[in-house]
Amino acid sequence: MVHRRRVTVAIALAFLATAGCAALSQINLVSEQDELAMGAQFATELEGELEFIEDPFVVAYVDSLGQELARVSKRNHIPYTFHVVDTDDVNAFAVPGGYLYVNRGLIEAADTEAELAGVLGHEIGHVVGKHSARQLSQQYGLQVLAGLALGDDPNMVAELTASIVATGTIMKYSRDMESEADAHGVQELYDVGLDPRGLATFFDKLEAMRGEGGGSSLEMFFSTHPDPGARAADVRARAARLPPKDLRSDSPRFHEVQDRVRAGQGG
Repeated sequence: MVHRRRVTVAIALAFLATAGCAALSQINLVSEQDELAMGAQFATELEGELEFIEDPFVVAYVDSLGQELARVSKRNHIPYTFHVVDTDDVNAFAVPGGYLYVNRGLIEAADTEAELAGVLGHEIGHVVGKHSARQLSQQYGLQVLAGLALGDDPNMVAELTASIVATGTIMKYSRDMESEADAHGVQELYDVGLDPRGLATFFDKLEAMRGEGGGSSLEMFFSTHPDPGARAADVRARAARLPPKDLRSDSPRFHEVQDRVRAGQGG
């Protein structure tokens, strides 16, 4: 099996050697099997690096909301795992293979369930688009990527995990990838009956907070994400093109979770 995978990667390397850098940004050499295995390694490393909220009520709510969105996503055949990270940073991130992390600071900053769901839907969109694997393909080159896919470089996962902890993302996504993830999030919210404009109002909030001087809790988000004001307008335009239907924007359960987190009951 390993020999066969080495031959496959060798063929892919030979093809891409003639395809150029432009092709690299669109081609993903990481198979789904390798992506899931890589994600499990990242998750194991992150368990030792991050502090998590373990309150069953909070964890069950975030998982339930995330799974509801994942089920209607365009990549719903893989398992998704959701964690709540105990940090003030207003951020969320995903690693390959369907492992998603939402920060306490983001739950506290959201005004409605739709705003929180919008960010979760966006992160699921990164998984759907396999953006981490595509960025790894482009950033680290074919030789390193082949070693990752074959498990030949065990130190690489630890190095990338350190980057995730420091920056809140496995690596900075392109504007096209962020836009694609936003589009997936809009559709996912709409499909489950949540108002996708919640993602836009959350971006509005971030833009206002930046105008007021922001704060350390927002530094990580702004260092890795494009202009939230422009993205809010794009999300509203996408939502306006969807057929009209009854949509909810909030729930009592979200506010109960938020109150517990703010009161420090989630740890």
